[in-house]
Amino acid sequence: MRAAAIIFRREMATYRQSLVGRIAGALALLLMGVAFQVFGSKTQLSGEMLSQFFWGSSGVVMGLAILLSVRLLAEEQQSGSILLLNTSPVRESEIVLGKFFSAATYLAILLAVSVYIPLLIKSEGKITGSQIFVGYLGLMLLGSATLAIGIFASTLARQQIVAAVIGATIVVLMLLLYQFSRKLDPPMRDILAELDLWWIHFQQGFMKGVFNLKDAVYYVAVTYFFLLCSVKTLEMKRWQ
Repeated sequence: MRAAAIIFRREMATYRQSLVGRIAGALALLLMGVAFQVFGSKTQLSGEMLSQFFWGSSGVVMGLAILLSVRLLAEEQQSGSILLLNTSPVRESEIVLGKFFSAATYLAILLAVSVYIPLLIKSEGKITGSQIFVGYLGLMLLGSATLAIGIFASTLARQQIVAAVIGATIVVLMLLLYQFSRKLDPPMRDILAELDLWWIHFQQGFMKGVFNLKDAVYYVAVTYFFLLCSVKTLEMKRWQ
C-alpha cells in the first residue's frame, strides 16, 4: 500500500495548495453556517435545532463530496497522466484508495472545523455530546458514500463537468428511491426504501442523534460497492 500512501500525500497537498480546494472548503463552511441560521432558527428546542443543522449540513456535505471527488480521476484522464499510472507498477485499488482517503480526510477536516456550531447549541440547550458525535458520524458516512459515487463517476468520464453530472445524477436517483418506493407494494417497497441514500438511514437515524448499526453498515456497503466499481472500471480501461 506504499503507492496508495504516496497518492494520498500528493492529493492532500493539492487540496491544501489549490485555489479550488480552498474555495470549496470555505464555501462549504459558509453554507453550513447559513444552514444553521436558516433551519435552526425555526425552533427554540435545542434538540430540534441540532437536527435541523444536520439536515441542512447533509446537503452541503453531499454537494461538497461530489466537487471533491469528480476531479480525482477525470483530471488524470484529461491531462493524460492516467497513462503513467496505468503503465507503472501501481494497482488500480491503490490508485482508488489513495484518492478516496485523501478526499475523505479533507472532508473530515472541514467537518471538524464546523463542530463549533453544534457546540454553541450545546452551550445554550440540553443536548449531549453523543448526539453531536452521532450526527457528525452520519455526515461522515454519508459523505464517504457520496465520495465513492463521485470517484466512480470520475472513472467514466474524461471531462470533470461530465463526471460531476454523472455523479450528481446517481446521487439524486438514490435520494429518490424512498419516494419511489412508497408507490410500490411489499416487498419491493421495503427493499427500495432501505437502498435510499438519505431518508431512511440519515434522516430517521443519524440526523436525530440515533445510532443504528444497520445504517452504518449500509453506508459502508455503498462506499465499498462504488469503490469496487471504480477499481473494475480502471482495470477495464487499462486492458483496452
